[in-house]
Amino acid sequence: MGRYRMQDADNRDTVAPSPLTTFNEHRRLLFSIAYRMTGSVADAEDVLQDAFIRWQQTAHDQIRSPKAFLVTIVSRLCINRLQDVRVQREEYVGQWLPEPVVTDPASDPLSALWVDESLSMAFLVLLERLTPVERAVFVLREVFDYDYVEIAAALRRTEANCRQILRRAKEHVHAARARFPAPARARSDLVARFLEATATGELDGLVSLLASDVVLHTDGGGKAPALPNLIHGATNVARAVLGGVKKFGPRNRVVRLVEINGEPGVVSYLNGQPVSALVLHARDDRVQAIYVINNPAKLAHMPAAPS
Repeated sequence: MGRYRMQDADNRDTVAPSPLTTFNEHRRLLFSIAYRMTGSVADAEDVLQDAFIRWQQTAHDQIRSPKAFLVTIVSRLCINRLQDVRVQREEYVGQWLPEPVVTDPASDPLSALWVDESLSMAFLVLLERLTPVERAVFVLREVFDYDYVEIAAALRRTEANCRQILRRAKEHVHAARARFPAPARARSDLVARFLEATATGELDGLVSLLASDVVLHTDGGGKAPALPNLIHGATNVARAVLGGVKKFGPRNRVVRLVEINGEPGVVSYLNGQPVSALVLHARDDRVQAIYVINNPAKLAHMPAAPS
């Protein structure tokens, strides 16, 4: 991309940032919004590509705030994308889970993501309860702290309407949010003990790591093994996990401990290819939820197998 020129008040030529330079300055924010909005790395990347095309076609000298303009474009594109994929997700085979993203320091796309509680699998799953507009208002207000004036302008709504939308969204989301996430060290310890228990097939040991109301989520997308429904309760979940490992866990698989969506996770590989991503969501000192993504279409951004 080249750079375009503009004149200042003294009619002296000054070099303004190119559209690509300006866009890249805000890419991290834009991708963070788009991923939380769509729950998909692929969809977020498509949204940013479409947003950049529109940004290129805009008369930049008429825009006061490129950041606000770009956030507006991305928010509207995400709403459109969610409306387009709603039928697909309703017809999805089995449970639908967000596309996992590795957030280890050396990973990409960490450079394009803000990592906090709102990136967790648990949080993204809760956002699926919201309509596209509710999700946009909630993400912009609760996660990125935009004021109602900015949100209303971005979504072509009134401030009063945005407040009402947020109130409804909170009723759907806040009641189910974990209030006491486990410390990082405790979560890492839980992963190690979880893997040991699953490797040895120790049912009681695995049950002891799980909260009494733990929930198991699995996503195969009709392309890989997965349970059609949620599994509830420590004993039921432990039996399902051990049964799955015994039936579908080949002995020659290789595992890699990674941070996925800001939480401890495990990626399993077979013949060098990722076949599963597992994320543990912990509260206090117990595993509150387990997310297993086996759909190969959602594992494209996993890191390479350990050498």
